Amino acid sequence: MTSVVPPPDSSGPLDPLDPLESGPQSDAAEPTDPEHGSTNSTVRGRKKKDDGWKRSSIEWTLVIVGAVAVALAIKITSIQAFYIPSKSMVPTLEVGDRVLVNKWSYRVHDVNRGDIVVFERPEGETSNIKDLIKRVIALPNETVTIADNHVMIDGKVLDEPYLPAGTLTQSVGTYPCPPSDPCRIPEGDVWFMGDNRTDSKDSRYFGPVPESKIVGRAFFRLWPLDRLGAL
Repeated sequence: MTSVVPPPDSSGPLDPLDPLESGPQSDAAEPTDPEHGSTNSTVRGRKKKDDGWKRSSIEWTLVIVGAVAVALAIKITSIQAFYIPSKSMVPTLEVGDRVLVNKWSYRVHDVNRGDIVVFERPEGETSNIKDLIKRVIALPNETVTIADNHVMIDGKVLDEPYLPAGTLTQSVGTYPCPPSDPCRIPEGDVWFMGDNRTDSKDSRYFGPVPESKIVGRAFFRLWPLDRLGAL
């Protein structure tokens, strides 16, 4: 007698590995956002995206603010105003003038002939002024000669268009630099002179000055207002 195997009871438990068995969490529909009709997972995705944009915006804001702060700090520490206390640079600078000095100039380029420079009082200068202001006349490894009321650099007369016509440069002081004994500028030093050649205690009196004593380059007259402008 052939036995008949009853068909499986559809109401019985399914095989645990049956792909249809996904459990109540998978079968259940995601609750929706009643206002927008979107699922919670979509809302969470949007929230994460918004949070990412917020973090990115905050980071960029901090970077920009930091960069501006650094730039302002550099500007504040690199520019300084100085008062002119003597006649040594007349007529270019008068007593009482105020000038702006860039203290970073010579960190990015070399000292140039003709620059108006503020530097610390060198040894041999007896005035009580802490910082002096003069013009760069000669550079390292050059020779200075003063002859026939003119300055000569390496034997050639120096063109000085910043001086009033008829200005005479006298061979005076401890370093007169006559043709028989020119003054040689050592490596790392410069030679300064005031534009008011008859009333300036400059390198003719205290000699070459180390570049390390330079405070900065005067580039702008801030006062008086009627003479405001670049130097």
